[in-house]
Amino acid sequence: MSKAARMAEKPRAQYGSDVVVDVMKAFEIEYIAINPGATFRGLHDSLVNYGGNHMPEIILCNHEEITVALAHGYARAKGRPMAAAVHNIVGLQHASMAIYNAWCDRLPVIVLGGTGPMDTAQRRPWIDWVHTALVQGNLVRDFVKWDDQPGSVEAVSDSFIRAYRLATTDPMGPIYICYDSEVQEKKLDGEVPFPSMDRYPAPLPMQAPEEGFEKTMRWLLEAKAPVIIADWVGRREAGFKALIELAELLAIPVFDQFGRFNFPVDHPLNLTGMQDKVLGQTDLVLVLDVPDLEGGVTQRAQEKGRRRPIPLLSSSTKIINVGLDDLLVRAWSHDFNKLREADLSILADTSVFLPELVRRLKDEKGELKKRGTDIEKRRAEWAKLHADRQEAQNKQTKAKWDEKPISTSRLYSEMAEVLKNEDWVLTNGTSSGKENYFLHAGKFNQILWKYKGGGLGYGLPASLGAALAHKGSGKICVDLQPDGDLLFTVSALWTAAHHKIPLLIVVCSNHSYYNDEEHQERMAQLRGRPVENKTIGIRIEDPVVDFAANARSYGVWSVGPITEPKDLGKALTDALKVVKGGKPALVDVACQMR
Repeated sequence: MSKAARMAEKPRAQYGSDVVVDVMKAFEIEYIAINPGATFRGLHDSLVNYGGNHMPEIILCNHEEITVALAHGYARAKGRPMAAAVHNIVGLQHASMAIYNAWCDRLPVIVLGGTGPMDTAQRRPWIDWVHTALVQGNLVRDFVKWDDQPGSVEAVSDSFIRAYRLATTDPMGPIYICYDSEVQEKKLDGEVPFPSMDRYPAPLPMQAPEEGFEKTMRWLLEAKAPVIIADWVGRREAGFKALIELAELLAIPVFDQFGRFNFPVDHPLNLTGMQDKVLGQTDLVLVLDVPDLEGGVTQRAQEKGRRRPIPLLSSSTKIINVGLDDLLVRAWSHDFNKLREADLSILADTSVFLPELVRRLKDEKGELKKRGTDIEKRRAEWAKLHADRQEAQNKQTKAKWDEKPISTSRLYSEMAEVLKNEDWVLTNGTSSGKENYFLHAGKFNQILWKYKGGGLGYGLPASLGAALAHKGSGKICVDLQPDGDLLFTVSALWTAAHHKIPLLIVVCSNHSYYNDEEHQERMAQLRGRPVENKTIGIRIEDPVVDFAANARSYGVWSVGPITEPKDLGKALTDALKVVKGGKPALVDVACQMR
């Protein structure tokens, strides 16, 4: 049934909030995550009693940070928006960090808020005053693409349509719409005109000009040792596939920054993390959707307690920068990172630029043949470097196999073994990213985990959002969950159990906010102070959190803590059976720091 037919069959809206539900149905918003609040009681009633709790379906959460992070994870997995509703000023404040994460990650999260009556004559004493702001969007305006507060029911549809288009147009980002309680609860005198959704198509993607293709092709073909650095290319399958084709065609090594999963882990041209061995001999860098180029072409060195970036590129290295990041910049938030140097800068969507670049290069049969020997020589060189890394990893894994606490390499190896015959997605991971090389990810969107905002509490709720997006698909969603991050939003376990969201949660319990331990150790060394005090205020001990017991209290099947390496495989296998049965499961693993 077409959208137009569905809208023709719908019951007539009777209240302002019914119109909000109508427009969400028109855009096929599957879910809306909420923590209940009086300022959107009208919308809540419309979702349930007018919309039938379907398209969107309510996902009940216990904190507003969870609602937005859950929608973030869904958008990352699905490539389209999910909604989250937050209660006036206080709910928006709780949600603000998660909104910032979505902003930095360039993802289309639709945040809907409510406010007490803007008409002061209609406000209840105390509560409607402390929960009402003149311009509520001011709180998050620096890290949303757009915010709005429609002043009438008639303005609701136009507001939502504009918000949806802005959120889903690259570079994507979250939006915020605030609904006055009076607008939500207004009884309609007649039918509110509903716009034709077919008249608001999304804009076509931005392609590079001819000059961009000509120079890029010429420089790539002339380069002796080109490299590719990619960050958000993998947001589209067309970009993901074209990047593989380009790398293979010219034997160019790829360094994945993991803003998205951009390149198969086991591909012999994947040299991610080996920049220090390669970039010194590079004469051309093709930069694809990378907001933080400095992080990709420098090495961190400690100098007087500061991590000083040391350039790895020679000053003569040419740089081609392709992407859309310049279109989404805020003065307040420096998520766009350090100003980038480039010899050629191209404003284009890599999902249309790369396929066309590959097509044109394939037509250069004479040039490719002329450079065939050089291409094959570097293909062999990079393949050997890739294989050497794999061999070193295997040796380290073997050496640590029986260690206690359980080594992270054994944990990742056991996970890979259990999942080897499954269609799996890693929804969240550790800060090191070491697990990627054990899991052998190679499919589009198979790894979702590395979000750009860096705010803790993201992992579990985002994983639940991804699992919602894949529910019924047969994919096994896996949350490799650091323990410190989990403690921020542990109540999301209740949402997992209540809504029967199938997710395999593997908790890496090292009982520490370990990243800061390294900082404290370095500070103590530099200042000549006791290094052994580095754990104070950082270790999650005395008492140690029993995550398995915690999960059971929320209704989630769980096992652990697993302290014996020999018990790990069975625990993971048992948990997988639960997940394949349609429910969440948690395995708590006592593991090493790294």
